[in-house]
Amino acid sequence: MRAELEIADIFRAAGPAYRIAHAGRLSLTQLKVMSAIEHCRTASLGGHVEACEDCGQWRIAYNSCRNRHCPKCQGAAARTWLAERETDLLPVGYFHVVFTLPADVADIAFHNKALVYDLLFKAASETMLTIAADPRHLGARIGITAVLHTWGSAITHHPHVHMIVPGGGIAPDGSRWISSRPAFLLPVRVLGKVFRRLFLTRLVALHEAGRLAFFGPQAHLTERRAFLRHLAPVRKTRWVVYAKAPFAGPEAVLAYLSRYTHRVAISNRRLIKFDESGVTFRYKDYRRDGADRQQVMTLATPEFIRRFLLHVLPSGFHRIRHYGLLAASARKASLALARELLDVAAPSDDDTPGEPDVRPPCPCCGGRMIVIEVFEQWRQPRGPPDATATNRENYP
Repeated sequence: MRAELEIADIFRAAGPAYRIAHAGRLSLTQLKVMSAIEHCRTASLGGHVEACEDCGQWRIAYNSCRNRHCPKCQGAAARTWLAERETDLLPVGYFHVVFTLPADVADIAFHNKALVYDLLFKAASETMLTIAADPRHLGARIGITAVLHTWGSAITHHPHVHMIVPGGGIAPDGSRWISSRPAFLLPVRVLGKVFRRLFLTRLVALHEAGRLAFFGPQAHLTERRAFLRHLAPVRKTRWVVYAKAPFAGPEAVLAYLSRYTHRVAISNRRLIKFDESGVTFRYKDYRRDGADRQQVMTLATPEFIRRFLLHVLPSGFHRIRHYGLLAASARKASLALARELLDVAAPSDDDTPGEPDVRPPCPCCGGRMIVIEVFEQWRQPRGPPDATATNRENYP
């Protein structure tokens, strides 16, 4: 079902003028994202005709752009990814941990996204693995699935990493499974201190290697003393690491992952209105509690587009990563050992989910839709096979 208002509508209406006004200041990746969203599920990408196996109802389905920043393309991608991850789940509690960069450091990340976002992943994961391996805490090798988000609810620049972590891990000698306490994984204050130290040490090393770029009001930070003065306050403040109580079972873990792994800066569902005054959308003000947390904001259209494009990731950058027991090189063997230590059976081939059917059911009877015709880009499909049918509608 198409949303009443979509990001694509805004880009189609205001995108050309925005590109002209900002010519030379938009990256090639940002321009590609705008173009992909504008053409997603339109005749310009081609498509196919589907027909119901039961009642014969037919509809036109245009191809998706499959860009990871497109709000319309993430549902199918998330379902496919989750089907692959379902067999990785262990019968233990899972914790949700969030590592957030302070505002002064996030400002540096603004013009150094690939380097600083990568450093955020590495410092956060190393912090978790190091503290978990410490015998004074858990004393085990743990597994981590980490997802990068770069936005706040108002589409501002707010880089942070969400982690899903099993409540326990394998002992260093591989002899047993060590479970965490039921509602406690690792001390967040200790995590925050280690994260701060690791991140700042490596950020300074990047600066000394001349790998960081600074522009505009930050241009003076190219000088070493100015850079160290800029970081001095954040060395003394507490870096926020947030840990939630464990999820209520594997199904809750999957439900959470489906909401977070393939999320974009703002979904079409949050859009309310688009007119000459700008773009109006819903957001959460986390400084408020209860019903007051849900707020409405209107941004001038160019500002809305600017904020959306802030969150276009560098080309080739991986925003979902796995560490420890779940790292690609060791995942299969580590999960097999974990199941053996937990005395649970490995999923059989029959339990392995197949390719999810992402095609919506028939809008008339709920039956399965099959492809009866494929047409190329910038083409339209031929007329319906039976022009006398009365129960056929187009769904462009």
